[in-house]
Amino acid sequence: MNKHNAEIVISAASSKQYPETDMPEIALAGRSNVGKSSFINTLLNRKNLARTSGKPGKTQLLNFYNIDDTIHFVDVPGYGYAKVSKSERAKWGKMIEEYLTTRSNLRAVVSLVDMRHEPSVDDVQMYEFLKYYGIPVILVATKADKIPRGKWNKHESMIKKALQFDSTDDFIIFSSVDKTGYDQAWKAIENHIN
Repeated sequence: MNKHNAEIVISAASSKQYPETDMPEIALAGRSNVGKSSFINTLLNRKNLARTSGKPGKTQLLNFYNIDDTIHFVDVPGYGYAKVSKSERAKWGKMIEEYLTTRSNLRAVVSLVDMRHEPSVDDVQMYEFLKYYGIPVILVATKADKIPRGKWNKHESMIKKALQFDSTDDFIIFSSVDKTGYDQAWKAIENHIN
């Protein structure tokens, strides 16, 4: 698979707009500002395929990225602090839920959490939601470069404890700055699509 060969196919608001393909899909979910766009750009060795933004909550639709006609990455709107109305948030929630619970192409969800902090209530809810529906999870702890390596174990334990982490899921420590976790992330993704 040529990971550089990636393009955005469609931004969808509902199932009527999902691409009609048999391609396996990996969804990416996380709090606004957790580093989702940076994660996508790092994995695809691209600078701004996924737009990073100083303003949390930029992604408002399901963005489908076609990677070498082999797999779709599906970037779902970030949850948490986006300055949007309750009704708008509820709409996003429905859109995300519809996708996660009905899409047969979905193979796993990359759930991103900020390694520096204990997972938020939203992070815990997302993880519980995925577990409830039996959706495989690849948990990615981002921004590892902002923590001294000697403290990684402590932060990993804190995250796993807060989420009541299931040891059958993948746990990857990641940094888009120095590419820590790049190979592990691809390996986990490829395990789910093959």
